[in-house]
Amino acid sequence: MTVLANAAAAPPGLGDVFVSEVLGTAVLILLGGGVCAAVTLPRSKAQNSGWIVIAFGWGLAVYCGVWVAWLSGAHLNPAVTIGLLAKGAAEYAPMVPITPASTLTYLAGQMLGGFLGAVACFLVYKKHFDEPTEPGVKLGVFSTGPAIRSYGWNLLTEIVATFVLVYVILAFGQTPTQLGPLAVALLVVAIGLSLGGPTGYAINPARDLPPRIAHAVLPIKGKGDSDWAYAWVPIVGPLVGGALAGLAAAVLIPA
Repeated sequence: MTVLANAAAAPPGLGDVFVSEVLGTAVLILLGGGVCAAVTLPRSKAQNSGWIVIAFGWGLAVYCGVWVAWLSGAHLNPAVTIGLLAKGAAEYAPMVPITPASTLTYLAGQMLGGFLGAVACFLVYKKHFDEPTEPGVKLGVFSTGPAIRSYGWNLLTEIVATFVLVYVILAFGQTPTQLGPLAVALLVVAIGLSLGGPTGYAINPARDLPPRIAHAVLPIKGKGDSDWAYAWVPIVGPLVGGALAGLAAAVLIPA
């Protein structure tokens, strides 16, 4: 998320950008998936502590991930990367020009980081995943799912929520102080509390697809299927929302 000033004296290489996005996204998914696991899995000390805990947990996960990935501008989310591309920005982060190679580097780092974070979350909560519970509860640690399944409306929810995320992040970048990670964290909390109820607010393909793949391949007892019929919604919705936010920012937010 491009709210941090890059203090490096030399331009970071694409390898540095890749590692930065991998580590930041892994931390994001480890802590975000971890709060879902803590609240929902059997015999967790935080079980049943509720939606507000999940919303704040994800916000703090974003806060930590942004600091970890400062070198790359901390996108942590393909929707943010696509939003900057759609806005017509010259750089993804200070001294990281937008090119096809840098775009693929960001996306690949985010996908790998999302998978690694989900695997780490599984390892931390392995004994709780071993406990009997509904397969949907276990899947919910890894990926989102709608409260009421209606693909068109679910898609619209993800588009709107991601538009808010990316547009406000781009607006933050124009403030005198650029605000920073805490502002982005509170934005994610606000989206979770206000717009997260219908779909669980993926607002980030790296939050949903790589962990869903991890759910499919990991040896999770009684896990059931990975709900691939729904998986396209938290991919397409955030990408469309991010692109629309970038286009709107190109018109409404000064360069």
